Amino acid sequence: MSNRMLFDPTTLGTLVLNNRLVMAPMTRSRVVEAGTPNDLMAEYYGQRATGGLIITEGVSPSPNGTGYARIPGLWSDAQIAGWSNVTDAVHSRGGKIFVQLMHTGRVGHPLNLPAGGEVLAPSAVAADGQMWTDSQGMQPHPVPRAMTDAEVVAAIGEFVQAARNAIAAGFDGVELHGANGYLIEQFLSPTTNQRTDRWGGSIERRQEFLMAIAAAVADAIGGSRVGIRLSPYGVNAGMKSYPEIDENYLTLVARLAATGVQYLHLVDHSAMGAPEVPAALKAQLRTAWPRTFIVAGGFDAASAEAALVQGQGDLVAFGRQFLANPDLVARLEGGLPLNAPDFGTFYTPGPKGYTDYPMAT
Repeated sequence: MSNRMLFDPTTLGTLVLNNRLVMAPMTRSRVVEAGTPNDLMAEYYGQRATGGLIITEGVSPSPNGTGYARIPGLWSDAQIAGWSNVTDAVHSRGGKIFVQLMHTGRVGHPLNLPAGGEVLAPSAVAADGQMWTDSQGMQPHPVPRAMTDAEVVAAIGEFVQAARNAIAAGFDGVELHGANGYLIEQFLSPTTNQRTDRWGGSIERRQEFLMAIAAAVADAIGGSRVGIRLSPYGVNAGMKSYPEIDENYLTLVARLAATGVQYLHLVDHSAMGAPEVPAALKAQLRTAWPRTFIVAGGFDAASAEAALVQGQGDLVAFGRQFLANPDLVARLEGGLPLNAPDFGTFYTPGPKGYTDYPMAT
């Protein structure tokens, strides 16, 4: 056993993890056809199976949630079959893998959606800036159509069915993406949720969409196989600050804890230029969460070890280091130099900058 906590085995619910390193979810845009994972994706995830836990890129639970070009889904039989190849590749190498369910909401463009898909959101408030489309390049974010009550209920059902599909595909669990400005966070924030019905208005009603998803998914597949990612103070996808952020997340986390969801994945994007999540809020959220707590945001081996020793989290997520270093665990444990990520190939098709990063040995 290592003399460093980061490399020690641990548990996540009923799962045994080989170490405390988590591969963070990262959009890679390598899907070729109809949101279906391919052999290249299986190779990519299989290469990184020495991490304690892999969390996949954001995967849409429905055609409406597929806002970016070439991102995968988990609503069709073909997609389930494609993901089965990915989970087999990871499990055959002794790894564990959760799928991140990500509905993009207003962060999308009709040109990126499958036939019949529509850009929907809590309210008709467009995201700032532009969105890449393969057919017409950069395009302004459209004004989304505000979801009807029935469509909100339907979206909850889509998350639940996608979670069931994930288990059918061999995943060890699912992560609900409540961060980075996508649909779940759009419901949480008063700047993007201007509803006055049961899904908006007060802090508690803005939380109801996520609460309904978390409770229903935990009931469908078991709370020990469910996690949630949150990013208070994040500014991705045009999210803006508001006075009751701390109150929102403190009350939300207390409510989520009661659903039996296994882990809370808290990301601080300050290393990428966003406002820092206050240390006091992080500590309060950590105290409020009764089970596994994952921390993410700009960690290296030394700071990750310090976070574990100080009790800031139980697991530590690494993003770009895992992207560029398939053997990140061995490199960090051996003090070996790391490959630098190639930013120009983060979202481009094909193996370049995806499966061709060299191993250390």
